[in-house]
Amino acid sequence: MKLEIKNTQGENAGDLDVREDVFNVPIKPALVHQVMVGQLANKRQGTAKTKTRSEVSGGGAKPRPQKHTGSSRQGSTRSPIWVGGGRAFGPTPRSYRKRTPKKMRRLALLSVLSDKARQSNVLLLDSLELKEGKTKEIVSILSALNVSGSALIVTDGTNKKLVQSAGNVGGVRTLPVQVLNTLDLLNRKQLIITVDAVKRIEEIWGGIYKGDLGSSVTPVEDNEVVKEIPEEQQIAEGSKESEDGSEKPTISDLGLSTRTNNLLIQAEITDMNDLTNLSKSELLNISGFGEKSYLEVREKLENLNILPSDWD
Repeated sequence: MKLEIKNTQGENAGDLDVREDVFNVPIKPALVHQVMVGQLANKRQGTAKTKTRSEVSGGGAKPRPQKHTGSSRQGSTRSPIWVGGGRAFGPTPRSYRKRTPKKMRRLALLSVLSDKARQSNVLLLDSLELKEGKTKEIVSILSALNVSGSALIVTDGTNKKLVQSAGNVGGVRTLPVQVLNTLDLLNRKQLIITVDAVKRIEEIWGGIYKGDLGSSVTPVEDNEVVKEIPEEQQIAEGSKESEDGSEKPTISDLGLSTRTNNLLIQAEITDMNDLTNLSKSELLNISGFGEKSYLEVREKLENLNILPSDWD
C-alpha cells in the first residue's frame, strides 16, 4: 500500500510504501466504541461530592412542636426537604475507570488509522521544521495543504516550535507519535503525519493484525526472537520418566485446583516423591493448607494408588 508524500508547500514529494497490517486493517466499530468509552471514562476524576443529612451542620433540635401546629411533623432541619438540608442520593467520590486490554487498544487504534487512510484523510509530510514557532507558519502550511477542518498533527517526538505555533489555531491538536490514541484520532477529521512518525508507528504497532482475527496462529515478526524453553524445564513441566524408562506421574498430573497447586509450589513441593514422603501432619503445617486441600490431595493420590500408608 502506497501513500502520497507532500512537502510543507503542498507539492508532491513522492510515495511511501506502508505496511498493510497498519494502514489497511478492517474497521471494527464495536471495538472502537468500547475503547473510546473506556478512554472517556478514565478521564473522569470522580470527585463530585454532596453532603448527606448526617454531614450538614445544625438541625439538632426539632424545628417546631410535634403536635397542635397544623403543620407536618419535622424532626430536623437537616432533612433533604428543607432548604439548606442534606441531599438525598447525591454523588459521592467514586472511580469510573474501565479496564481496556492492550490488544483491544492497539487494534482500535489501527482500525481508525486504516479507516482514515482509506478515506484519504491522511496527509504525509516529508518533514515539519518550523523556524520561529509562530502561528502564521502553521497557518500557511495548513493553507498550502488545503486543510480547512479539524486536524491532528503527529510527529516523531515532541516538537516545541510546532506546539507553540499550533496552540492558537482552533481545531488543531499536536501529538508525539508515542502517545497517539484512538480518541484523538476520532476527534479530528484530518491526520497530518511526518514520514518519520509513520515509520515509528509501523515499528511500534506493526504486526498486531495479520489477516483473519479468528486464526489461532499468532504472527511472529522477522526480528522477533523465539525463546527456547530449556530441556530441563520441559521435563519438569511434563511427565517425568523413571529410571526404568516408564513414565512417572507428576503433581501436574493430579489435576489439583489452582489454589492447592499454588500452595504446594510455594512450599517448594514440585515432585511426586516430595509429596508422598510428607506425613499428614507435615502437609497440614503448610501455610494456608487446610483440611479441604488435604482431602483433595488424598482423593487424587487414592485414584492413582499411591496414597502413603501414614495418611490413613
